[in-house]
Amino acid sequence: MYRVIKDFTTDFKYETESTLKVFKALTDTMLQTKVHDKVRNAGFLAWHIIYTIKEMPEKTGLHVLLKEQVNYNSETVEELCKLYEQATESLLAAVSENWSDEMLLVEDEMYGEKWKRGVTLSILLKHQAHHRGQLEIIMRLCGVLVPDVYGPSNEDWAIWGIEAME
Repeated sequence: MYRVIKDFTTDFKYETESTLKVFKALTDTMLQTKVHDKVRNAGFLAWHIIYTIKEMPEKTGLHVLLKEQVNYNSETVEELCKLYEQATESLLAAVSENWSDEMLLVEDEMYGEKWKRGVTLSILLKHQAHHRGQLEIIMRLCGVLVPDVYGPSNEDWAIWGIEAME
């Protein structure tokens, strides 16, 4: 749970850079590729990450600039990246302009539960990381190189001349 807005802002900026790095590595072709019957496609997951940046904070009263579109609608990688940047910039501005550290303790109705706003921000980041991981698996299955996020990808080890860890 976040207790200080500055801590959220720092983490969110890192996570935003990481997610954008993954989004930029996607290909337009793979966005609608179905890798398994029980796995959502990359376009759905990317849009879900983007839309949740609007949907979840709006339950707390924050307004995030993003079109009202619940589902993926065949956007390109370039379009998804632009929409993601728009949503993340809008969220950071909304939090910094409308909330104080003390307001992170305010509880809001969230999916049938009461969450403190600091919890909501924490879950928003974890939600993004969770679905980003799913995107990375789809990327592997589609033969797309996975960028480093929290550490080197398999290909990074080779670039550095180090044997990849098993």
